[in-house]
Amino acid sequence: MRFRLAISTAAALLAANSLPVLTSPAQAQDGPAEITVDSTALGDGLYMLSTGVAGNLAVLNGPDGVVMVDDQLPNTGDLIEGAVVEISGGDAPRFIVNTHWHGDHTGGNAHFAQQGTTIAAHHNIRARLDAAEDEWAQTPGTLPILTFGEDLTFHMNGQTVEAVHIPAAHTDGDAMVYFREANVLHMGDTFFSGIFPFIDLAAGGSVDGYIAAMERGLEIAADDTRIIPGHGPLSTRVELQASLDMVREAAFRVRTLVEGGADLETVRAAAPLADFHDDWNWGFITTDRMVQTLYNDAAGNAVSYE
Repeated sequence: MRFRLAISTAAALLAANSLPVLTSPAQAQDGPAEITVDSTALGDGLYMLSTGVAGNLAVLNGPDGVVMVDDQLPNTGDLIEGAVVEISGGDAPRFIVNTHWHGDHTGGNAHFAQQGTTIAAHHNIRARLDAAEDEWAQTPGTLPILTFGEDLTFHMNGQTVEAVHIPAAHTDGDAMVYFREANVLHMGDTFFSGIFPFIDLAAGGSVDGYIAAMERGLEIAADDTRIIPGHGPLSTRVELQASLDMVREAAFRVRTLVEGGADLETVRAAAPLADFHDDWNWGFITTDRMVQTLYNDAAGNAVSYE
């Protein structure tokens, strides 16, 4: 199924203001664009929703109501709600779980809260949203009203839906959500499939924590587990392992240079990720930005890039 909304992509990006809204080069344009929602049925009442301009969603539908993972941008609420209603036959989500605080994953919180949806998230997600000065983040209903520490479990529609906190990875408030009976794992932004990941050092993320998060995903996932990344196509252990191998090697190369006394410009000049560029570079996290993130992490700087 596909659902459409004519919208200015530039306006969508500005709506999330300083929070990273992740987009490909083709989508980062000033002219009007049509955002579409692609719905992929995964069985057992579970669907993956994707627009390509914000984080991937998971929707579990059934007699107990809808539970959804993430809700995209501040101004795509009507579009996402329409896709969910088409799946559910009329119901908005009963619950939404935020995988982290960035505006391309939590921007729809206020819209759905107005529909009666209960927003659940890790404690740190609420704290970061509460501290954010962006107008959309201050909209009533944006703050999750149900927060958890290490884990939260929903028992709905014949599924055991397990949200598990992952510390200091993409941010300090990440969660993975595992639909146990359907054998589907939503990793949020602890997994960018086929592209360089964004590791938000300023929001408590870390390279070692990000690597540990992907390792945790591999511990949960079996060979037949379908993995929903925060960004990118529906994946498996194969794609997750490839991403993990890349980040490990990239981090090792940059850390070795830093430990040898290299400053940022020296590391950049060495082009340590040149052989990764063709396969992993993209519009938001370019090869240079990935180098900067790895350098800043190794040097102890709490910024992702300059």
